[in-house]
Amino acid sequence: MPRSTRGAARNQARKRLLRDARGFYGVRNNHRTAAKITLIRAGVFAFRDRRARKRDMRRLWITRITAACRMRGTRYSLFINGLKLAGIDLNRKMLSQIAIEDPGTFDELVKIGVAHSKATPAAA
Repeated sequence: MPRSTRGAARNQARKRLLRDARGFYGVRNNHRTAAKITLIRAGVFAFRDRRARKRDMRRLWITRITAACRMRGTRYSLFINGLKLAGIDLNRKMLSQIAIEDPGTFDELVKIGVAHSKATPAAA
């Protein structure tokens, strides 16, 4: 019985692998072994950095809210605590957008937040 070489399937697999490795530098984009190793590594970095991006964005939003609060003479922590006590459930992304695009509304939110944070005995 003649041996099977997986001809078409093997060629398609190699083609798919090298297509995914397009743009890699040097041997990594045209040799199967190097391309495969690099693709695995790239996938690991992509997985990790999808999660890191979420952390980075939250840090950016908090930095923007902090700057907007300082411009209005209050602290970020007092502002967020006051909003929580007032029952205003806006996430940090939305607060950041409001601070940038609609300063008047953000002024009102700061007033509400500061009023509620100072009304509690723990803030004193």
